[in-house]
Amino acid sequence: MLKIRGSVALVTGSNRGLGHAFCEGLLQKGAAKVYAAARNPSMVRLHGVVPLKLDITSVCDVLRVTHGCEDVTILVNNAGILRDSPMLGAQTEAAARQEMETNFFGPLAMVQNFAPVLARNGGGAIVNVLSVASWFANPFMATYCASKAAAEVLTDAVRMQLRSQGTRVVGVYAGYIDTDMAARVHAPKTDPRQVVERTLEGLESGADRVFADDRASHIAARVRTDRDAFYAELQKHWDDRRPEH
Repeated sequence: MLKIRGSVALVTGSNRGLGHAFCEGLLQKGAAKVYAAARNPSMVRLHGVVPLKLDITSVCDVLRVTHGCEDVTILVNNAGILRDSPMLGAQTEAAARQEMETNFFGPLAMVQNFAPVLARNGGGAIVNVLSVASWFANPFMATYCASKAAAEVLTDAVRMQLRSQGTRVVGVYAGYIDTDMAARVHAPKTDPRQVVERTLEGLESGADRVFADDRASHIAARVRTDRDAFYAELQKHWDDRRPEH
């Protein structure tokens, strides 16, 4: 069974929010080394980590980091963006491309390049931070949902492909997390430390999917058992708001 203690982890998007919390949680659990990757590594302010410059949408950055971090045993694909774009809006195409580049193609590049590293190091694990938005279409952030749905398919497919080399692949699902990404959201939010705690517990216990908060458990049940009613509520919310297109 995989253990955090003694592991070597790389966390993307480590300069704030959930990425920062992942770095803290890994260190507290006894990780031997934590690479804290960010577009601007000078913004990584956490004692005990190894800051790295990494833009996951840059092929050159991904290759450089892969060759420089050949001791990694746990890869945490945390970096992500949200553009709050409906599917039919003035900036939809630009938003969709940005979100797909960061939320899907970035993790895909990281997984493709680090899978051989993990194999050489005994298998290890990949943690992909997904979202409850992976499961449905929220019209207010439809392009984000599309990118996270793609990331879920990536996660499930990679899990099957890498099982033979002993690499664990874990998908993490949560509702709104109390970070900068959800700063404008007026709804209950989950402490990033809870997301990290449940994720690391799931990683060590052998879970393939981690529901990091109650909202994830609730929405999973609604989408599975009462999808029509769930979508009717989303439709009403959209109609009541009458947003600009």
